[in-house]
Amino acid sequence: MLIYLGFSTVAVFIAALLLADAGGTSAPALAHLVFAVGIVPLIFAAIAHFVPVLTRGRAAPRTVRLLPLLLQLTGVLVFRAFIGQAPANALAAAAASTALLALGFVGWLMCRAKATLGTPHPGWLWYLLAILFLATALLLVPAMSAWPPLRPQLRLLHLHLNTLGFIGLSALGTLQVLLPTALRTPDSAAAGRLRRQLPLAAGGVLAVGIGAAFWTPAALVGAAMLLAITLETAFSWLRRYGGQRLLLDPAAATLLAALAGFVLLIGLGVAHAFGVLAGDDAVPAFVVAFLLPLVSGALTQLLPVWYLPGKRTPARDRMHSALRAGGVLRALLFVVGGVLLALGIADALWLAAVATLSFAVAILRSLLRAREERAPS
Repeated sequence: MLIYLGFSTVAVFIAALLLADAGGTSAPALAHLVFAVGIVPLIFAAIAHFVPVLTRGRAAPRTVRLLPLLLQLTGVLVFRAFIGQAPANALAAAAASTALLALGFVGWLMCRAKATLGTPHPGWLWYLLAILFLATALLLVPAMSAWPPLRPQLRLLHLHLNTLGFIGLSALGTLQVLLPTALRTPDSAAAGRLRRQLPLAAGGVLAVGIGAAFWTPAALVGAAMLLAITLETAFSWLRRYGGQRLLLDPAAATLLAALAGFVLLIGLGVAHAFGVLAGDDAVPAFVVAFLLPLVSGALTQLLPVWYLPGKRTPARDRMHSALRAGGVLRALLFVVGGVLLALGIADALWLAAVATLSFAVAILRSLLRAREERAPS
């Protein structure tokens, strides 16, 4: 399931980039294709992988591992509704179904944390809060239809709770655990930093969402809170690992690019609040500068572990080597492409397309290397 979702997310990114270049598909439809069909199922699958580690328990049960596939099916329904190939009430039905699945996942998370021997790693709380933000955003979908005069405000709140609340918190929590793993150098300060940052992160997301919808000054305060978290994380990485190691290690460079993309996202929101940049340019910039390096960096580290579970082997090292090849250049293309898209330069999608196709080739090469290693045995 994890390997399938990793492949499908990359395929969804490529499809969205091609559809965007071809034209004819609305921006909301493309955004929901990426988020609902690709990102949301993959994040839930990653959470199901990480939580047993964070709570020192057994692997997630089969029902929990299959839940991301159900989420992907509801995501397909959402996309079809946006392109006019599903009934008008499909969006509300998909939102309600996804919210119920998310709340079921919350129940499993809380049971796992309660059963932990000792104190669970604070990373699980980031996942819990992220899912609760997602469920809240989904409940706003029928509310938009019930109160048409408030639809623009509720849509903005829905957007920010999804992007900053669900995706943002999941990413910030994961990055602080995943980057030390990628560099094979533990970060003893990560747990304390995550515990300390969580209230600020939650407050920041709420302030940005509510402020963007109803009162701009609150959004600016929330943006400053989230910016403080990301900068603290970046400076802690620089102190511990050094800039040269972070920029030249392919896996670390891609994850660092994702953090830089999140900072870019916050800056875009502030610029839009002051009328400097168009809001329509923020969504593709968010996808290219943040989501693409986040997913490619995470899969670079996790795909070999998912494909060859257990102890480290030469086959797994071969997979890591193939996936890391070209990682620094891909990270640069994603960040530059995101900045150009934020400035309204649509042709920058080609930079993202080249980097994404490069990563797709790297995935295929990594699998071939693993198969070659398996063949003699």
